[in-house]
Amino acid sequence: MKKGEIYQGTIDRVLFPNRGEVKLPEGRVIVKNGIPGQRVRFVINKKRKNRMEGRLLEVLEPSLEEVREPVCGIFPACGGCMYQTMSYESQLTMKAGQIRELMDAAIREAGQTDTQGRPDYSFEGILASPREFEYRNKMEFSFGDAEKGGELTLGLHKKGSTYDILTASDCRLVHPDFNRILLCVLRYFRERGTSYYHKLSHAGYLRHLLIRRGDTTGEILVNLVTTSQEEWDLAPLTEELLALPLEGRIVGILHILNDSVADVVQSDETRILFGQDFFYEELLGLKFKITPFSFFQTNSRGAELLYRTAREMIGEIRGSTVFDLYSGTGTIAQMLSPVAGEVVGVEIVEEAVAAARENAALNGLSNCRFLAGDVLKVLDEIQEKPDYLVLDPPREGIHPKALPKIIGYGAERMVYISCKPTSLARDLDLLIRGGYRVERVKCVDMFPQTVHVETVCLLCRE
Repeated sequence: MKKGEIYQGTIDRVLFPNRGEVKLPEGRVIVKNGIPGQRVRFVINKKRKNRMEGRLLEVLEPSLEEVREPVCGIFPACGGCMYQTMSYESQLTMKAGQIRELMDAAIREAGQTDTQGRPDYSFEGILASPREFEYRNKMEFSFGDAEKGGELTLGLHKKGSTYDILTASDCRLVHPDFNRILLCVLRYFRERGTSYYHKLSHAGYLRHLLIRRGDTTGEILVNLVTTSQEEWDLAPLTEELLALPLEGRIVGILHILNDSVADVVQSDETRILFGQDFFYEELLGLKFKITPFSFFQTNSRGAELLYRTAREMIGEIRGSTVFDLYSGTGTIAQMLSPVAGEVVGVEIVEEAVAAARENAALNGLSNCRFLAGDVLKVLDEIQEKPDYLVLDPPREGIHPKALPKIIGYGAERMVYISCKPTSLARDLDLLIRGGYRVERVKCVDMFPQTVHVETVCLLCRE
């Protein structure tokens, strides 16, 4: 096999995350963006020692797993969700199998095996999201065009593309209010011929539209992200947004200025065009104030399942000290606080820490303490030691230098919540070799139709 050559084959299975395996007489090729059972045409685009990768060109024959019609107008070109033509039951079965394979390999490699050499732990399957569609409470849409020189678009990246943006006017992962707001904003700027920010030349005005909506409250925060390269009157847009017939209610419209050359949603300056710069959401009887960049699980009802699972796994903690590392806006800490002695949250994003403190006060919780800073550094500054640990790190997992400090606490139990199971599998090696034993693993599907899944892992001190 050589780079540039075109082949055909059937995807035998899909490894996490979305890595389709095609077996040919010439060798095994990984082809992304496919579904098990599809016959595909692909071009070899990467070649390493014993590993070949192909880029999907065309689906020649659908999979027998594809039992329903797409529910949005830009599938399968959109990279937002991959599996909507599969039944939800098939999606869950596939994801559970992917995570079990990852966990089995990692735990066996770390030496936690039974007398027959099998990984020795309990895999407890996967919990379905309470909602299969319209579950996301946050979405970042990008401005751009679908083809070079084409009309302005606003939506999601084309599958496998860095630059092409498809207008997501009927996205089913979000509440219909999101789509109504998106179309209003897109129409407004199309009529005025407004430029969008080009990633290569770093020139242009429109960058992103960030929408957040409380699932229980219906409160909506609309955030328009632009550069400071141009000036536009946004008062008419504000009026049009407020006049939209929405099921929820817009409580804030913000203009966020971002001149970073990186393609990230961040704020150099935030201007309030209407209302306030926060909204409220409720989980498990607690109320949370959420700002534009606060970390908060994107599936509110799924988050309740996730946190119930974590709370059940950690077990009896009455009167104990619990560290919640990578605590975000303090959701997990506040779920645990009624049954703990003290909960200490550590989070690097200062805005999230401020929100966590405010949320704890809002919920009348006096035994939560939140510290701002990098977990790697803050652990050196905390004098007390935890009885139990909850770890909910970002996608890249725990910093390798922080793991020995975490192990060194000698906590009786820890619960590791992972949004990227490959990072969890990597970190388990050090945790097991450091004296911990994986007891239980359970998945929670927070992201139906997509390749992603949350994994909750209970580790106990040997």
